[in-house]
Amino acid sequence: MAPMGGYLPYVDFTEFAMALGVFLSALVSLVGTSARKRTIAIGEARLSDLAEMTGILQPKQVMAVFGPPDMGRTWPSVTLMDVRRARGPLGWLMSSDLVDYGCMLAAAVALFVNFKIMPLFLISALAIQVAGWVVSARVPK
Repeated sequence: MAPMGGYLPYVDFTEFAMALGVFLSALVSLVGTSARKRTIAIGEARLSDLAEMTGILQPKQVMAVFGPPDMGRTWPSVTLMDVRRARGPLGWLMSSDLVDYGCMLAAAVALFVNFKIMPLFLISALAIQVAGWVVSARVPK
C-alpha cells in the first residue's frame, strides 16, 4: 500500500499533518477537560462544564439530573463521581481522557509504524476528534 500522500513531494506529509492535527486536538481537549474537572472538584461547576462533561446538551435535562443551581448559577454539590454516573456517549466523545489518550496513541503509532492498517487508525482518530469538536460546539453557554 502506498503512502497517503501519493506523489513524491507529498509522500508522508499528509500522514504527518493529520497526526499532528490529531495530537494537538487531543492535547487541547485534555487541557480543557482538566480545567472542567477542576472547577467541578472545587464546587464551581457551571452549566457549560456539566453539559460538556456529561454530554447532556439541554439545560433542562442538566437541571433534571443535577437539580437546580444555587444563586451564583453553579452546582456546588455536584462531584466528579456524579458527573461520571450521568455521562453519556456524547460526554465520552467530548471530554474523556481515555478517548483523547487513545487518539494521541493512534497518531503516534501511525507516524512511527509502517503497516497497512495504520492510516485507518489515523483517520479514525481524526474522525473522533472532529466529531468531539463538532458536538462541543452545541454545548450551552
